Amino acid sequence: MTRLTGGGRPDTNRLLDEAGGVRAMTWVMAIMVFLTVLAAALGLGTASAGRLLDRQLAGRLTVQVVEGEAARRDAAAARVLSVLKEMPEVARATPVDRAELTRLLRPWLGSDAADAGLPVPAMIDVDLATDDEAAAARVVAGVTATSRAARVDRHARWMSPVSGLMRSVTWLALGVVLLMAGATAAVVVLAARAGLEAHRATIEVMHMLGSTDLQVARLFQRRIALDTGIGGIVGTIVAVGVIALIGGQLTALGSELIGGITLGAADWILLAILPMGFVALAMAAARLAVTRALRRTL
Repeated sequence: MTRLTGGGRPDTNRLLDEAGGVRAMTWVMAIMVFLTVLAAALGLGTASAGRLLDRQLAGRLTVQVVEGEAARRDAAAARVLSVLKEMPEVARATPVDRAELTRLLRPWLGSDAADAGLPVPAMIDVDLATDDEAAAARVVAGVTATSRAARVDRHARWMSPVSGLMRSVTWLALGVVLLMAGATAAVVVLAARAGLEAHRATIEVMHMLGSTDLQVARLFQRRIALDTGIGGIVGTIVAVGVIALIGGQLTALGSELIGGITLGAADWILLAILPMGFVALAMAAARLAVTRALRRTL
């Protein structure tokens, strides 16, 4: 009789197929890939937002001149502004308009925010020429030496908990992707072993006809690759739809921080490659599981 080849003809490819309809493995893989793509998109989006936040906050300071008397406050703010503009470490120093401060305070103070007698600090936005720590320290020292009423807030410092949270979410998403990859490999191993038990008699006949363990493993490998590929395509399409829907909602919020959770071209390419990685992982796991099981039992 003709010995089975590694490539296999269409009739040999169907020897180890399960009977009837769509295999459950396809739906399992669709769910696994769907969850993995969502987790990967979350991680990539938060990483992008974290990098954007770091770029926006790096080298940015806010100077507050806290003085109860308006005349003294304005004079101190003018001195501080003059010193800042003369410092080589400062790229830009801009006083915040009082009308803008009034607008920002209105949600908390109501109509009293426009009261001229309200002791509102004078504020100056500062952009440093570099994000060097030493340069920022020199600016802080120069401002405090100019006026005791001046306070310097470093944006990167008071927003560091947010940056830390984004990094934690990114690492968590990466952990979820790795866990899903491990779970996928485990599911494939269990499915391959179950297939071996279900088709034990067929495999024994194939061995008597001259088939090797590697050739039998390739049949399982091909079948699982097909299931994983179909499931991966379905899961990816659904996941991309969900990502697009949520992305549109985040953009509509109008928040600069949340709106920064976006995916670039490289991120979309990585998400598109992810299902192919799952197919390769499933094929490798199936091949390894089947060859080991055949060596032990057949």
